[in-house]
Amino acid sequence: MTTQTDRLDRSVLELAAVLVLGALAPLLDSTIVTVAIHTLGVDLHASVATVQWVSTAYLLALATAVPITAWSANRYGAKRMWILALALFLAGSMLCGVAWNIGSLIVFRVIQGAGGGLMLPILQTILLRAAGRERIGRLMAAVTLPALVGPILGPVIGGVLVGHLDWRWIFYVNVPICLVAIVLAVRTLPPDPAPTGAALDVTGLLLVSPALAGIIYGLSRVGEHGFGHAAVLVPIAIGVILLAAFVLRRTAEPLIDLALFRTRSFAASTALLFFTGFGLYGAMLLLPLFYQQARGATVTAAGLLLVPQGIGSLIARTAGGLADRHGPRPVVLIGIALTTIGTVPFAFSDPSYWLLAIALVIRGAGLSAVNLAVMVGAFRDLEPAQIPHASSTTRIMQQLGGAFGAATLAVVLQSQLTRHSIQLAYAHSFAWAIGFTVLAALPALFLGKRPR
Repeated sequence: MTTQTDRLDRSVLELAAVLVLGALAPLLDSTIVTVAIHTLGVDLHASVATVQWVSTAYLLALATAVPITAWSANRYGAKRMWILALALFLAGSMLCGVAWNIGSLIVFRVIQGAGGGLMLPILQTILLRAAGRERIGRLMAAVTLPALVGPILGPVIGGVLVGHLDWRWIFYVNVPICLVAIVLAVRTLPPDPAPTGAALDVTGLLLVSPALAGIIYGLSRVGEHGFGHAAVLVPIAIGVILLAAFVLRRTAEPLIDLALFRTRSFAASTALLFFTGFGLYGAMLLLPLFYQQARGATVTAAGLLLVPQGIGSLIARTAGGLADRHGPRPVVLIGIALTTIGTVPFAFSDPSYWLLAIALVIRGAGLSAVNLAVMVGAFRDLEPAQIPHASSTTRIMQQLGGAFGAATLAVVLQSQLTRHSIQLAYAHSFAWAIGFTVLAALPALFLGKRPR
């Protein structure tokens, strides 16, 4: 029987709506820019290798900004930092729109990435403070809407803008969203609690941020060089060494609170966030390429063909409430099973479009269930003071897992393309993705199976 405490307060839902509006800008931007990469290269007279830095620079700036979010939210207040993040993203978008060459565009994308990196951890911090731990699943179901809508609308909007307007509008489209989000944030977000006096862990920042940037940069080069090339191994090795140095050092106020990993549910959830990057999110790299290369679809058509996955994700948003009531473990395991079932048809050599559409609905439902339930597992046993650090740590693990997953499956795909036809190569690559997805069930076994 559902009680009043099971439902989110109207004030929390209004708060979520304001924050979701702001989060929609970077989520739409990433998919829109991906669609426009070829056009940017042609209009700005840049090579493929150079124009890829439009995306890479954004990702590196995003990864560098994430570790500082917990300290900044505690020191200056989450509300102020949310408004600052929106302002940075707004400024970066406007500057990208007036970029005069590929070099200036790449620099301005760094400003955009810094704002985008601050947003999601601060969003989670504000909402979890407002709603409490007992309703995390329902809360995440409310705020993950832009993450579901972005991949559906992004390619379509990007195709329309690139096809009918100047490429600069792929950045200008963020301006009204950010302006409205800033005004609503100033008027609506609750005042922050008293700030803490903790000093910034400068040494930790100089270790963690370059470490994440190095690892993600190295992984971004895997598709071009393979895992064995120095251009891949050197930045990854430097990143791992810096990360190990941060873990081994001792300080009273670390940039990232490693004591969080003493909580079993949090440790299992962060491990799951990393490992699901291989099968669950790494396969996201394969899907648009599959429709374009193996099925001959245009970029816009490939985006439309992926809409069923977004529909499945919307259908499964009730998984958050189920994880609150029954614990995250059963929901995650069911989600992994659905994701596996929804990926199986892609491992056949020539499946029909109808079968693939149905499979994508199932896959989307599984992805949504896993994503919502694992957040319940991550935050359910933490104290309110630990939420800022937990928000940044979960974001870091998602980034690293997704980067490793995309890099691994890119190598698998390239290897298969040298030995098989395009259709068979993709079938084998999706089979690898299925295997990685099943392996993600192992850390899920350590999640709580009962409600908190």
